[in-house]
Amino acid sequence: MEEIYAKFVSQKIRKTRWRPLPPENFGNLDSDGGFEGDHQLLCDIRHHGDVMDLPSFDQERIVTASSTGCVTVFLHHPNNQTLSVNQQWTTAHYHAGPGSPSYSSAPCVGVVCNNPEIVIVGEHGRINLFKADHKEATRTIDNADSNTFHAATFLQTPEILTVNSTGQLKTLDFRQQGNELSHILSLTSDRVPLHCVDRHPNQQHVVATGGQDGILSIWDVRQGTMPVSLLKAREAEMWEKYCNYKISDRT
Repeated sequence: MEEIYAKFVSQKIRKTRWRPLPPENFGNLDSDGGFEGDHQLLCDIRHHGDVMDLPSFDQERIVTASSTGCVTVFLHHPNNQTLSVNQQWTTAHYHAGPGSPSYSSAPCVGVVCNNPEIVIVGEHGRINLFKADHKEATRTIDNADSNTFHAATFLQTPEILTVNSTGQLKTLDFRQQGNELSHILSLTSDRVPLHCVDRHPNQQHVVATGGQDGILSIWDVRQGTMPVSLLKAREAEMWEKYCNYKISDRT
């Protein structure tokens, strides 16, 4: 019988991620490919605002997107099991005040990493491209989408794919000088929001999305404007998924 471990925590958890393993740790896996024993807290650090996204940048660094508009790169120190701030962009996303330099923060809703690049999409339709260890954004695209971004993924190094609140998939190639997103795909005419997206690990043209209606959709971005496969995964919203293909949800 499969063992299940449960942990009680005193606050709401929005995101969880598996940290990439160094090669020497693969020897600790059990016969089923999992780690032996219960999970233990190694370290923690205070985070300002809600954690909206939490991808790994490499084996030592993780990136968080905050509801305050801040993006932070945390560095893990395995020798003393602590976390420290490695890099931070405090105003990556914000609403500019009309006719004035004042602004209010706008949530960062999605982060996708491809070392050394970090792409962040905001609730207000902005896209930022950062590079690790650079203080300023390499590129900022305001009003990239008139709708709310929900997530993004890399198709290949210079090209990303986004999903939004009206059920559309749009691509952006950073090699192009323009700020227009292209190759628009749409699930249905009902404009059901898409909440998550991920690329197939071996086939860059194949992506999977999860929507507010609980539908898992598989797309081939090279052809057509409709998904190649639809699966009714659950009755409620689908908020998270991973390819190979692992699906989770938020209740």
